[in-house]
Amino acid sequence: MSHDKTSNRIKMRVMGISYNKIHNDAYALILAQENGPYRIPVIIGSAEAQAIAIKMENIIPPRPLTHDLFVSFTHAFGVTLRDVFIYKFESGIFYSELTFSDGDREVVLDSRTSDAISIAIRTDTPIYTTTDILTEAGFIMEDEQDNEKIQRETLEDDDFGHESNRFEPKLENLAIEELEKRLARLIEEENYEEAANISKILNNKRNSSKK
Repeated sequence: MSHDKTSNRIKMRVMGISYNKIHNDAYALILAQENGPYRIPVIIGSAEAQAIAIKMENIIPPRPLTHDLFVSFTHAFGVTLRDVFIYKFESGIFYSELTFSDGDREVVLDSRTSDAISIAIRTDTPIYTTTDILTEAGFIMEDEQDNEKIQRETLEDDDFGHESNRFEPKLENLAIEELEKRLARLIEEENYEEAANISKILNNKRNSSKK
């Protein structure tokens, strides 16, 4: 069932993922109000965090993941995702719907919010919610330093829940060439959780070397 999307719609963007585990392999996907101070934390699982993280880090898997396959399918049949609408927040759960169009008609499908966002970031599709959800489930972040902290947060301490080997050197201390080798190996092994970790550290080191 389609919900009223003509009023009180607030555009959101994916700000990042908090890789400090909350509980039971759960993570917080942070959505930010566009041109506003509100932030919404959406609790997602490890697999969902991985699917979003590899796209945010522009990691290309050797074989398409489920969301990539879905996007390829819609493109093959000329279907466009018009928008993602987070329309309800109840008992700690966000409810979302996807609006698709083939040019002649629109179809609205219900979706898990994590899946909806995974598809949205792969298709550059706008994400919206309501003012009620924003005030009920969101928080205000006015400190620019806190904003930057979330945006640059790395997968420290093996954040996807695996115990780190205390005798392994810190990834941040490895040379760029070594990190690139590890990244290539992890992608080949389809270990996208660790690949997202390496990719963030690698990007930080490359940016630092340019300064």
